[in-house]
This record gives sequence, C-alpha cells and structure tokens, in this order.
Amino acid sequence: LYHEAEKATEDYDRADEHADALRRQVHDAQDRIARRQQRVNTLRESIGSVAGAQYRSGGIDPSLALLFSRDPAEYLDRASTLDRIGAHQAGELQALRQALRSLAQQRAEATAALAELEKSRTAVAAHKHTVERKLAQARRLLNSLTRAERDAYTSVSRSGRDDLLSGPDAGPAASGRAAAALAAARSALGRPYVWGANGPSGFDCSGLMQWAYAQAGVHLPRTSQEQRYAGRQIPLSQARPGDLVVYRSDASHVAMYVGGGRVIHAPHPGAPVRYDPVNMLPISSVTRV
Repeated sequence: LYHEAEKATEDYDRADEHADALRRQVHDAQDRIARRQQRVNTLRESIGSVAGAQYRSGGIDPSLALLFSRDPAEYLDRASTLDRIGAHQAGELQALRQALRSLAQQRAEATAALAELEKSRTAVAAHKHTVERKLAQARRLLNSLTRAERDAYTSVSRSGRDDLLSGPDAGPAASGRAAAALAAARSALGRPYVWGANGPSGFDCSGLMQWAYAQAGVHLPRTSQEQRYAGRQIPLSQARPGDLVVYRSDASHVAMYVGGGRVIHAPHPGAPVRYDPVNMLPISSVTRV
C-alpha cells in the first residue's frame, strides 16, 4: 500500500508541476493580451482622429467609415480597399489588422491554456484523493495488527538498519555540486516524510532530491521518473556519493547514494529521512547529475 501511495504521490507531483507551468503560461498570455489590446486601442484612436478630421472637413473616407463598422476585421482583410486611402492611413490600417489578428490568436491560446489548466487541476485532485485513500488503507491495516504482528513488522522494516541516522564514511563525491547536494540531504536527516512536499520541513522521496540539489544550485525535475533522466546513467558499481538511485520498474522511488553501500532518502509516511542499504528495493537505474 505504501508503494501504491508513493506511486500516486509521484503522479500527484507531476500533475501539480504541470498545473504550475500552465498557471505561469496563462499569466504570461494575459499579460501579452493586455499589451496587445493597448496597441489596438492606440491604433484605433489614431485612425479615429483621422476620420474625425475628414468628417469636419466635409466628409469621411468610405474605407474609414467601414473601419468603424460592426466587423472591422473582416473589412480590413479586403486588401483592395487600401488602394483607396492614403499611404499613411494604409500603414496604420495594416498595423491595426495585424494587431487584431495577433490579439485574436493570443486570446485563443489563453483560452486553450485555461481549459488545459482546468483538466490539470482535476488530475491533481484525483491523484491527491488516491494518495489519501491509499495512506488511509495503510493506516487501517497497521492499526488492525496485533501487538506481536506490529513488533514483527517493525523488526522487518528495520532489518539491517541498526543506525538509521548514522551514515557511512563517504568517499569522494562525483562532483562539487554532488557533494553540496549530499551535504544538504544529510542536513535533512530526521525530518518527516510528507507526501507532495519538497522541503524544507518535510519531504517526499523526489522532493528531497530536488531540494538537496537546489541547495547546490542545480534544478532537478519534480518527479522520480523525470529525475531518472536528469543526468548520465551509470552502473551501480560506479556509484559515488551524490548520485541518484532510482527504484522499481516504474521508477516510483528515488534516493541519494552516500557511499559504503547506503543511500539517504525519504522512505514513506511515518518514516523520517534516513539512511538505508542501497539494495533495500529493486534498483532500476543510477543517475549522475
């Protein structure tokens, strides 16, 4: 159940990151629309002043009259009308036509982004519900155990982990930034597992890796599946401190190699950031950032 919850957590993280990107995209699109609308308004005012001057002098050019009709964009698409007005007016009308087209396109893009954002929000909510349901099932299962069964579970879960907060003497890190990331990860020892969190007070597995490398000035993707490809993949036999160790065929868990056959990671709800044997789970890949 914890494995299923962890996989759902990574799905949640990925959907939440996508929603954040879409929110930024929508915000940028709204800024562009506002600037383009200001450009359209300026051009209309300029052309309107020309029309007013023509009217006061005895009449308005037919092309300018059509400009202020119900659908000026359709009229502006008729390029032949530009032959009936002066060069200056033609230039301004051409600029207005382009501005109107650009404004319409940007509004369409913003509308599409908003629709995708709404879908992403729905996905985030669904993944969050899945995580909470799996964690609730795990808690109910643990609470249903007898004292002897719970002691046996605790014994198995701590097998080979006699000193969870004491790490091995690490060899040389893969790089200076790997050493800095490892130091940051070590500083998080004992902090709680919080699903969907990337520090500094709590972490899920990929959140710890992202936060630790951020302290070294390196941006990692949010999920363990993406972090798997955040660098060069190497054999486990060549792993050095600071390398990422990704677990299971679905890459649903990630830890950081610290040397001496051990890793540091955020295990699962109820278990704080700690050291564990590198082979605690089936290893999928090792990545050097």
